[in-house]
This record gives sequence, structure tokens and C-alpha cells, in this order.
Amino acid sequence: MLLRKITLEEFGAYRGKQSLDLTVKKNKPIILIGGLNGCGKTTLLDAIQLALYGPRARCSGRGNKPYETFLRESINRQHDPTRGSSVTLEFTVAVGGKEHYYKVVRNWYTSGKSLKEFLSVLVDEDYGDQSKPGRLAQPDTKYSRLLSEGWADHIEDLLPLEVASLSFFDGEKIESLADPERAASVIESAVHSLLGVSTVQQLRTDLLALQRRQKLSDEEQHLIDSIHEQEEEQKSVQTQLDVASQDLKQREIVLGRAKRELESLEQAFKSAGGGLFERRVELEQERKRAAEHLADLRSSLVQIAAGPLPLLMMGPQLKDVRKQAKREQSAAEAGQVLDVLVERDKWLLNMLPEDAKSEVIRKLEEDRAKRSKSTTLKVDLELPHDALAQLSVLDELLGRDKDRAAELLALTTSAAEEVDQLDRQLAGVPEQSKVEALQEAREEQLQEFSRIQAGIARTEEQITELKRRREYVTAALDRAHNNFVRTKVKAEEVERIIRYSEKARATLERFGEVLLQRHISSLEVAVLQSFKELMRKQGLVQDLRIDTDKFTLSLSDSTGEPVDPGRLSAGERQILAVSLLWGLMKVAGNRLPSVIDTPLGRLDSRHREHLVDRYFPYASDQVLLLSTDEEIDEYLLGRLQKSVAHTYTLVHDDTNFTTTAVEGYWWNAGVSHVA
Repeated sequence: MLLRKITLEEFGAYRGKQSLDLTVKKNKPIILIGGLNGCGKTTLLDAIQLALYGPRARCSGRGNKPYETFLRESINRQHDPTRGSSVTLEFTVAVGGKEHYYKVVRNWYTSGKSLKEFLSVLVDEDYGDQSKPGRLAQPDTKYSRLLSEGWADHIEDLLPLEVASLSFFDGEKIESLADPERAASVIESAVHSLLGVSTVQQLRTDLLALQRRQKLSDEEQHLIDSIHEQEEEQKSVQTQLDVASQDLKQREIVLGRAKRELESLEQAFKSAGGGLFERRVELEQERKRAAEHLADLRSSLVQIAAGPLPLLMMGPQLKDVRKQAKREQSAAEAGQVLDVLVERDKWLLNMLPEDAKSEVIRKLEEDRAKRSKSTTLKVDLELPHDALAQLSVLDELLGRDKDRAAELLALTTSAAEEVDQLDRQLAGVPEQSKVEALQEAREEQLQEFSRIQAGIARTEEQITELKRRREYVTAALDRAHNNFVRTKVKAEEVERIIRYSEKARATLERFGEVLLQRHISSLEVAVLQSFKELMRKQGLVQDLRIDTDKFTLSLSDSTGEPVDPGRLSAGERQILAVSLLWGLMKVAGNRLPSVIDTPLGRLDSRHREHLVDRYFPYASDQVLLLSTDEEIDEYLLGRLQKSVAHTYTLVHDDTNFTTTAVEGYWWNAGVSHVA
């Protein structure tokens, strides 16, 4: 496909009727369109998509607006809405070795509270026929009612919407493709639609439809009608599911932005001491509890110190008292023994003869004298007879109080340290005025994050319900077909068609798997080669792989270690996304135009030069660059000039807020008046 011309009439900021020649020349595939921010570059990209896809177009300014609202707002504000607006796109497509020229005219206007939209498709099926001179210069297009009424299906054959998203993109979309999940969905849709894998799947589907058609008969018309109704319901459910899935993707992107903003606020709040500020009341309560615990411990120490514990400081004196008590106890015991011995001696002397008494008396008196010496003490404190027992009890009490006091001292030290630590934390709590604004912003962002999450949950529930409904309808449809087959398939020809269709579908399934693997291998080589050509750091990535099941993209360095795309800079991620798109175009044969809005937004000068020299001239057979004066400046224009077929500048009049397309670029003659 090659774009030939686009005409805007009262569309957006474009006042009146304006046309841009988009034809390319040999070795000059680039159409360069310059414009300051807000001048209408993205509007031009939206116009191309709107002309082709109508209500399914993924226009940047539409968002979640209803299609009718978007069309109303697209009419130039200074123009009479009852006279409406229109977008005309002319392009050529090679079909079956012949080049067809299409002219798609989409116009709309308001009528009271309603809006009327019309689509006209004109075609020259013999355009480019060399046997008819002059055909290339002047196409002979004729209105086609069949194409006009069935354009939505026809454009899907020419350029599927999912594939168009790879051809028409802006700088923000390019960077988002560096995300592994987003890249996986793009690779999957591109491989299936752009590289022909979906054609194999469609053939299998068509064969299945052929089988089902063979199962039908005129005799069971009511069953046919029922099947048709179920098929329509199946299509309706699938359409709703596609819309809900697209909505979910958009919501997840918004959720990602909200999550990053929330994380940023959380980090700022944490850096400002917000965590301590939120724990202030808790810290104060902990400090009060710790102080009360410390006071209780100290009170317990005072109580135990009021008992016998201070006597531990008189250890030597207590030792002397214990020795004295032992002496006095021994003396008392010796005195008691002497009294007993006196009585014993009297009894003994009465038992002895007179001649032996004198010697025995002498011996007994010597014994008593010896014993009486132990009853005499130098110091007699007259301690109580149970002094030793009392001292033993005192030792036991002192040992117990000593252990308890040591335990209380350790607990007191720990409690004091806890109080000091809490005092330090409380001293570090910031003032409310310093964190109040951050706290409010964080709470608001948290509520927004929760709101988006709730929306995603509702959408996921809707998708789950739609999938369940789709499965139910599909199962019912299969049962209807199977019942119909069992009762009505009789002819041998029908059986043969069904049998061989099954074989063909199995063969196509195996062929599709092989085709997918071959395309994935080619795509890996093309994307890696493109990335190396465009990257300034040549040694950053040495290998690239694409998973055939999940279509995820993985990178590795020269040592074979994986490279996380999140570690790449914003410019490097953009280069990776561009390489992915370029690789897809290479494998597809560069047969689609590339329309790039804001192509160099986050790139440094070296990467910009690489794209200008190595990518733009070779990205496709036709490349539309929608650039600001800071992206493609005078220096880069000089490097790109040899590959440029046409240049335009979008001149915006700030007095009436309208845009005019002027031939030439900022630094070319004829546009020096650009403001």
C-alpha cells in the first residue's frame, strides 16, 4: 500500500479545503511534515486512520468519547456544523499482480440533534496497467456501492486494524512498545496479521465453515435460522469482548501511570519523614508506656534497697559476727559440759577406795581446769543462742535480694535505653506543615489508584462474564451443528468434503506452526540487526529471542546474561521499540507505509543521527514524518534531504486557531513566515 493524497475539509484545526501530495519518488520515500506542538500533526495522523477505519479508528483525540461526539468535535469550530467536514484519502494497493487505486471519502454533518455520516469508496481496478498510457498520472476512479457498503470488511483484507497500529504511531506509542507485555501483544498481532499466519488460521476457519455449510439442508430451515441467530450472538459477544479487552488495556496503562505517581509520592513522603509523622501518636504512647515501666522498675529497686540488701556492703563485719557467734556457742556448750563432769566426778570418787582417790582427784581436776579454759572469751558480745541460725537466714535473704536486684538493674537499663531511643525518634518527627501537603497528595493519589483498580476489576468481571457467555454460545452452536450433522448428512459427497476438510485443517495447523516458527526466527534476526544499526552502545545487546508461545521479547549481553528492558534509558527503549517495528517491516517486505508522529522525542543527538541516516530512508517504501523544528532541525534536514520527496510545514494562525499546510520546510524558501 502507498498513500497518494490526503484532503482535509474543515477538519479539526484545518480551515477550508487543504490537500497534501503524498506520492513518493525513486530513492525518495520520505514525506516530511513539520509543525510546532498543537499545529495539527497528530490531527493529520488521526485523519488517515479515520478515513480508513471510521468508528474503529484509534484516534489520539478520541479517548473514551462516543464516535458521534468525536465527529462533532472534529468539525472546525469556525465552520457551520450543518455543512460538515470531510476527509479524503487516496492510495494504491497491489492485488493479484495488479495495482488498484482507491479513493475513500468520509464526510459528516449535523442535522438538529443528530449527526449524519457518509462513506463513499471509488476505485480504479486497472490503475497502473501499462497497456493504457497515462493511467499512472490520472486514475479513473468510479464509485463502488459494494465496497462502500462493505468497506469495514474490505479494509481488514487490505490493512487490518491491528497491523495499521504498527504503521501509524507516535513517539509515546513507540516508547510503550519497549514494555515486554506490550511488545508481546504487538509481536503476536503482527506475526499473525502482517506476516500471514492469520491467513492460515482463516483458511482453517473457512474450511470449518465449509464443513458446516455442507451440513445444512433446506428441510430444516428453522434449525438453520436458529444457527444463524446463535452465530450473530456469537459475533456480538466477541465484539463486546474485543471492546472490553481494549478498554482493559487502556485502564492498565492508566493504572501503571497512577502507580508510578503513587510510588513517587510515597518516596517523597518517606524522605520527608512521613513515616515517623504517621507513627507520632503510636511513638508517644510507646514512650509513655516505656517511661511508666522504667518508673515501676526503679520503684522496685527502691523497695528492695529498703530491706536487708545494704548489708551486702558489710560482708567482712558479718563474717566476724558469724565467727564470734561460733565462739560464744562453743563456750556455752563447754560450760554445760563442766557442770555435768562435776556431778560425774563426785559419783566416781564415791566408788573408789581411799588409797586411790588422791591420784584420781588430781587427774580429774587437771581435766576440769583444761576444759574450763575454753569457756572463757576475751570478748563476749552475749549474742543470742540462735545467732548462727539468724545469720543463715540473713545470708539466704541477701542472696535472693541480690539476684532480684541484678535482674531489676538489667531491666532498668534496657527500659532506659528504650526511652532514649523513643525520645530520639520523636525528636526526628517532622512538623505537620512540612508533610501535610505531601500527605494530602498521597491520599488523593491513593484514592485515584483505588478507583482505577476498581474500574479494572469491573472490566475484568465483564470480560470473564463475556467469555463465559461466549463459551456457552459456542457450545450451543457446536451442539446445534452436530445435531444437524447427525440427522442430515447423508450424501457421500458431503461426507467426502467433511473428511478431506478435516485432513486439510490438520495439515494447515501443522503448517501454521512451522510458518510461525520460521517468521519468529526471521524476526529475531531482523530486530536484532536493526537494533545494532541504530544503537550508539554497540556492546549493550548481543542477542535477542522471541518466545513462540507468549511472544515475549528477551535480551542478553555478550556474556549471555539477560538484559532487563527496564535498565535501558528512555532513548534506548525508544530505539528498541523502533527496531521492533523496523524488523517487522523488513520481514513483511516493506509493503506498508510508515507514518511516524514525533519520531525523535527522547533521543540524544547520536541516536537521532542514526535514525535519520539508517532508519527513516529505509523504514518502508513510504515514510511520513510528522516532526517539530527541534526534532528534524536544519542540520538533520540536510542529512535527510536526499531521501525526501515532499516537505510541508503546518502553519498555525494563533488569532483564529486555524492551520494551513504550506509546501516547504522551516529552513526552505517559502515558509519563512512561520510563527
